[in-house]
Amino acid sequence: MRIMIRGLLDERLKRPLQLIANLFFEESEIFFETLVENPDFIIQFQLEVNERIKVKAELNGEGQETKISEMEKAMPFFDTEKQRFNFVKNTIANVYLAILQEATGITQKWGILTGVRPTKLLHKKIKAGISKKDAHQQLKADYQITDEKIDLMQQIVERQLTVVPDLYRLRHEVSIYIGIPFCPTKCAYCTFPAYAINGRQGSVASFLGGLHYEMRQVGKWLKDHHMKITTIYFGGGTPTSISAEEMDLLYEEMYESFPDVKNVREITVEAGRPDTITPEKLAILKKWNIDRISINPQSYIQDTLKAIGRHHTVEETIEKYHLARTMGMNNINMDLIIGLPGEGVNELNVSLNETEKLMPESLTVHTLSFKRASEMTQHRNQYKVAERSEVEKMMSMAQQWTKDHEYVPYYLYRQKNILGNLENVGYSKRGNESIYNIIIMEEVQSIIGLGCGAASKFIDPASGKIMHFANPKNPKTYNDSFEKYTSDKVKILEELFKSEGTLS
Repeated sequence: MRIMIRGLLDERLKRPLQLIANLFFEESEIFFETLVENPDFIIQFQLEVNERIKVKAELNGEGQETKISEMEKAMPFFDTEKQRFNFVKNTIANVYLAILQEATGITQKWGILTGVRPTKLLHKKIKAGISKKDAHQQLKADYQITDEKIDLMQQIVERQLTVVPDLYRLRHEVSIYIGIPFCPTKCAYCTFPAYAINGRQGSVASFLGGLHYEMRQVGKWLKDHHMKITTIYFGGGTPTSISAEEMDLLYEEMYESFPDVKNVREITVEAGRPDTITPEKLAILKKWNIDRISINPQSYIQDTLKAIGRHHTVEETIEKYHLARTMGMNNINMDLIIGLPGEGVNELNVSLNETEKLMPESLTVHTLSFKRASEMTQHRNQYKVAERSEVEKMMSMAQQWTKDHEYVPYYLYRQKNILGNLENVGYSKRGNESIYNIIIMEEVQSIIGLGCGAASKFIDPASGKIMHFANPKNPKTYNDSFEKYTSDKVKILEELFKSEGTLS
């Protein structure tokens, strides 16, 4: 789909308009004021910005009747040029979205939103003291979000504030993410730092040495400055890919290095690949009082597992789930992915029926996203996925299933190139929500990333400004430089919390 846009000269508008076009068309390209041979659509904009802003767009295309969309409203006063530009950009985006919806017949339930964390918008309005009714009206007016999605946002925000009543006051604490960059095999849809562990035992040992160093140094800083840890999350990769002995030493390091681990609100270990779970590893988790884990089937269709590179069986998923239960794992999350290759309504129905037999404490329903660096995206023509309408039906099935089985939505995020422009939603039985997932999605406190490929997100306690810092993704590069990266993170922490006056 080639879209020629006229009447807009600001190149800063090109990317947001391209992202909106991508919501409608699998492959699209927009051109600003460029003569393009045989464009599918030509959209002519008229823009006036004075005391009021007026935006009008006219769309013409082969086989299309002329479509017109327009919007006019008062131009508020803004403190900064950035705020003013964003207001103009969003007004243009609303008109652009409306005219593409009319031309295609597709309604975008998330409106003009293309970002990852829509619930942050509602949290921001609540913190500002805006009533629920007014907040919802503003979300509809400013972003064209439908009532269905606003209701989902409201449910999630209310649940989050019930689970973490001090959610808006967590900036003086931190959470820890520990990345283990190894898996039995790499899934076709994955872009996380994940390396097949077979034949890499030397790399694993070297990596763990660096990780232990990071834990000791960061832990010392936290202890010295009396900083509390809210949650600790072991992700990856698959943290249970390493041996039981290595896990034991790692958790021992956690207790020795970090302050007051016994009072950390939540510790989670992803055991996402059933083929990494053994009685010995579960015993280690139990030894260190860790009972929140993920065991992720993704699908209960064996052909699907083979197609996406997961070398375990459906039966193994079920067997390892029951093993974890018998060994005292009392808070188990399971993931399902909607829209995996070859899957439609019937296949999802099978997966939901199998989930019903297990009833984990939480169920995260992902919608397949074609991530740029994944093997699946690089060979997309080899992977046939469901049409938009079927993906939407599958999501509705999952929503109804969770409601019928008394799971409540508690966190949500979206991704670029996600099928059907949908979302990923975490559901749980009441009282079994993941605090870490809430914190990372709502960006309410600093999360310190330790390990290969781990990303830190530092949030200024005073301003809320976010700074990203990433460790190397490659194990060798990490092994060669972990001391420097650790030192850099400690310096950032020092500046971040000293500026707030938290540190003496």
